Amino acid sequence: MLTNPVVLSIIVLLALSLLRINVVIALVISALVAGFSTHLGGENIAVLSMSDTIKTFTEGLGGGAEVAMNYAILGAFAVAISKSGITDLLAYKIIKRLGKAPSGKSMAGFKYLILGVLVLFAISSQNLIPVHIAFIPIVIPPLLSILNKLHIDRRAVACVLTFGLTATYMLLPVGFGKIFIESVLVKNINTVGEKLGLQTSVAEVSMSMLIPVCGMILGLLFAVFVSYRKPREYIINVAEPTTAEIEQHIANIKPFHITSSIIAVVVTFGLQLFTSSTIIGGLAGLIIFGICGVFRLKESNDIFQQGLRLMAMIGFVMIAASGFANVINATQGVNDLVQTFSQGIESKGIAAFLMLLVGLLITMGIGSSFSTVPIITSIYVPLCLTLGFSPLATISIVGVSAALGDAGSPASDSTLGPTSGLNMDGKHDHIWDSVVPTFLHFNIPLLVFGWIAAMIL
Repeated sequence: MLTNPVVLSIIVLLALSLLRINVVIALVISALVAGFSTHLGGENIAVLSMSDTIKTFTEGLGGGAEVAMNYAILGAFAVAISKSGITDLLAYKIIKRLGKAPSGKSMAGFKYLILGVLVLFAISSQNLIPVHIAFIPIVIPPLLSILNKLHIDRRAVACVLTFGLTATYMLLPVGFGKIFIESVLVKNINTVGEKLGLQTSVAEVSMSMLIPVCGMILGLLFAVFVSYRKPREYIINVAEPTTAEIEQHIANIKPFHITSSIIAVVVTFGLQLFTSSTIIGGLAGLIIFGICGVFRLKESNDIFQQGLRLMAMIGFVMIAASGFANVINATQGVNDLVQTFSQGIESKGIAAFLMLLVGLLITMGIGSSFSTVPIITSIYVPLCLTLGFSPLATISIVGVSAALGDAGSPASDSTLGPTSGLNMDGKHDHIWDSVVPTFLHFNIPLLVFGWIAAMIL
């Protein structure tokens, strides 16, 4: 197993990431390791030369272009929302409320109120206002001074944000959840299962994912109330704005622009549902912002460039991850890994655990549950049915195997997003403060509760 290119490349990726090597560089090196290690694999491994590996990686980069375009549009949409002043107004209201909260129990209550609001923001970004992670670099930086005053451990905030970004698309078939459940999971399972007599629906997928998501909820509660409950001090060298400066800035916000923001959000949400395209929805929202005077139409180029700068790093990571995934697919290492695990296994419990473990390894490397589904569905659906798993258990194994590793992957937007906001002052490390905490508190519960779901459904 240790000579399998999937295993070797992911070990290298995680090791480089833990050493704080840039994620894009780590993905490129890991893809080269995957190609090189095909010479060490078994007879089921497709051998790739160095030139084949580079060509396969390059060809795979195009698969991340649509994702990068989505992030560019959503970044511009988030910048436009910020220019309307609605996020500054929200931060101001919180700051005023904090000024009235003396200490002790009321301060602790306000801390958990902030975390609760951030959970709702993250959930809404997936299912109600489809801006995905683009809201984080806009909303979080104005709140950093508040988090510092409350001595909130930012690792708890990272867990809160990642939970909202991942758990809801697994369960709720709205917004990004609609894309994952209906367009990715149901579509792939039905395509593979058609000849095997397995057909599923959106309702069955949501039902089968309920137990694993409950595990994530427990992980979130443990992170907030146990692991990162204690106050944490952050040494800040930059002067924070005074209340008078904030009030002067808030006074310049036009109520009409706030109303325009609400209209743009509603239209964007509606179009995204109707067209199943975040690009079209985000574009419509930008047009509304321009027409309503939030920014001048001739400034649209600047807005788009700011959006690109906001999301550029995440977009490049997603493009590199797409190339890495293409190399992994070309090695046939996933199929070989599953066959290695499944040989001689008669216990359904052991088989379910091993399939979930393989899913964790694959998604940790690729960084996207959306991209993982097509890879594992063609292997897992026939294997689950052969082993006697029920349709709901099969759906649960496939869905959880794909989602495992999304939280906790160095290349996942679910961890890159929180880091982009929390590290604005350089006090939040991507690997040790976002990746490791979310891996421990979400992937382990998902593994356990995914196994439970496979056994009882």
